[in-house]
Amino acid sequence: MSRTTPATATATATTDPYAPVEPGRTLTVTSADGAALHVEVHGPAGNPAAPAVVLAHGWTCSTAFWAAQIRELSAEHRVIAYDQRGHGRSPASEACGTEALADDLEAVLAATLAPGEPAVIAGHSMGGMTIMAAASRPGFREHAAAVLLCSTGSSALVAESLVVPLRPGRLRTWLTGRILGSRAPLGPVTRLGSRILKYATMGPGSSPAMVAACARIVHACPRRARYAWSRVLDALDLDHGVGALRVPTAVIVGTADRMTPPVHARRLAAALPDCVSLTELPGVGHMSPVEAPDLVTTKIRELVAGHVELKEGA
Repeated sequence: MSRTTPATATATATTDPYAPVEPGRTLTVTSADGAALHVEVHGPAGNPAAPAVVLAHGWTCSTAFWAAQIRELSAEHRVIAYDQRGHGRSPASEACGTEALADDLEAVLAATLAPGEPAVIAGHSMGGMTIMAAASRPGFREHAAAVLLCSTGSSALVAESLVVPLRPGRLRTWLTGRILGSRAPLGPVTRLGSRILKYATMGPGSSPAMVAACARIVHACPRRARYAWSRVLDALDLDHGVGALRVPTAVIVGTADRMTPPVHARRLAAALPDCVSLTELPGVGHMSPVEAPDLVTTKIRELVAGHVELKEGA
């Protein structure tokens, strides 16, 4: 089920590439368990034939995280972005887990795409995990023509995180789990908070504008949702979902990613049935769509050109 609300504008008039983009329309999509999801549709208002791109954000983020991609892609594509449950404008739900993530993605695809319509589906961090969780679902396979996995992994997230600068082992894993799973409020964005966020999630060359954009988004995530989903990520095991992802898939990771280091991307590339590329971005951290917006957008365009437009014209 879905409810549609028209928007007053199709784009935000700004030169800031990280400012949120006003959608052409918004929907409230109901997931399998009744959870309400905030969904945005951007792009050519009178052109339902425009190729579709679906964007799934990561832990503690929102649709605003994809602002640079939405702004660049929406001139020629229908771009669909949604807030994961408990994030952004999607209310919190009692259900937290990979099955709920898969249910939500299926519901968004069913509500925004025509039956059988192909799309490129891109996921960052927990959004990539959402794709892996949904890989074997009929609703996903009906629509997924190609996939982009950005800065993500399928298992061992806490054990292999490099946020805590210690040697691998029980102490580092325990400390990482306590830090990422903290119940403490983040509070307003401060200079110190921004420095900590940059260290943990971004590359050393990230500009102040990039850091500020990510800080606004992450600090806006409700503490309850941040904690609840940290527990899910702590116990994550989606290795089976990697093998079920049988569509052309591109993988992107930053070499300075401390949250999901390149070992995860390399493991995904080796296990995927149809990995079309593995791109390692020098000096980029975990927030690759913000830190390297043009490169991420270009990869989405390439997947559309090679797998959506070709499929529709076949």
